[in-house]
Amino acid sequence: MIESTNPGKYDMAIVGGGLAGLALSIQLAKEGFSVVLLEKEKYPFHRVCGEYISFESWNFLEELGVPLSDWDLPLIKQVMVSAPNGNSLEQPLPLGGFGISRYTLDHYLYQIAVRVGVTVLQESKVEEVVFENGGVGRFSVSYHSASLAASPVQVLIARMVCGCYGKRSNLDVKWKREFVQQKPNKLNNYIGVKYHVRYSMPDQLIALHNFSQGYCGISRVEDNRYCLCYLTTANNLKKSNNSIDAMESSILQQNPHLNKIFSEAEFLFQSPVTIAQISFAKKSLVEDHVLMLGDAAGMITPLCGNGMSMALHASKLAFEFTREFLAGAMNRDEMEIRYQMEWKKHFARRLQTGRFIQSMFGKTWTSNVFIRSMKPFPKLTRSLIRQTHGEPF
Repeated sequence: MIESTNPGKYDMAIVGGGLAGLALSIQLAKEGFSVVLLEKEKYPFHRVCGEYISFESWNFLEELGVPLSDWDLPLIKQVMVSAPNGNSLEQPLPLGGFGISRYTLDHYLYQIAVRVGVTVLQESKVEEVVFENGGVGRFSVSYHSASLAASPVQVLIARMVCGCYGKRSNLDVKWKREFVQQKPNKLNNYIGVKYHVRYSMPDQLIALHNFSQGYCGISRVEDNRYCLCYLTTANNLKKSNNSIDAMESSILQQNPHLNKIFSEAEFLFQSPVTIAQISFAKKSLVEDHVLMLGDAAGMITPLCGNGMSMALHASKLAFEFTREFLAGAMNRDEMEIRYQMEWKKHFARRLQTGRFIQSMFGKTWTSNVFIRSMKPFPKLTRSLIRQTHGEPF
């Protein structure tokens, strides 16, 4: 174990300070390991995210130190799905979940991480991660200030590195990960857009409204706000002269439910939070001995609304094996193999089901037919929902 007083040398370096990275850093630091976390933004900040978390994560977050029970969060127990023509179905969620913004949750987890001894380097962009296969093996991590383009590159050393940087990174390009090399297709060329709004709808409901080549979710978070977040193809934006406003007006609002929301809601952001080049293609779980977590390991379609829980659960799986490795009870190869096996055991089927569900909502006519066909079969609908959710962990 490397002493945390040794500057520039750590047991674990975590690239990316989202849910998976923050949760993993807290768990390892509580066990006495020296941990550095590098995040290119500065807390608190907004992320493109549906901001719904399955109840499977509730106990885990409270164990980390997040006082969810004290926050009077909206408890979400019903789901409504509408087709582009406005036809809809509504079902109870078998497990249910709760709403909370990433602005609030990530910031609180960051504060816990600092409190338990994690070195958090904010506004730090990682440029390169190199595994030096000498002796027991170690990594060199090169980074610079994300807020200063001309800042000097700095290097730190770590026994282990985990990639928790989200949907896409410059590291993916440098490593030539397979999903980055693929030509644009129906799984890898999406954009995401998020707003916070004031709107009148039941607190316990999450609604998912489909439109041509995309879908939009809305559900309540804290402070009587609603998260309005949608995913669509880059082609939709291109057809709208690269104007988000024009796309929302001409494409999203063809769904009467979305037309009502965009007409009546009070939008609380000056401009939306956006992200491009989103991919749902399969991804490698280990890249040159770097363990991947969260969206960096595999992204479930947002229509299934469970990516946040998967990121948190993956952090617990990674913690179990990285702890054994760092304590000298498991070698690197065994750690990597066992992590990949457990990850696939818990998440592979969920991702596969998510891809199937998404395939039903690409074209307007398939979305309309799918909703109409599923409406008489509530048990089948609930079964699909269960397959995208896990058990409490």
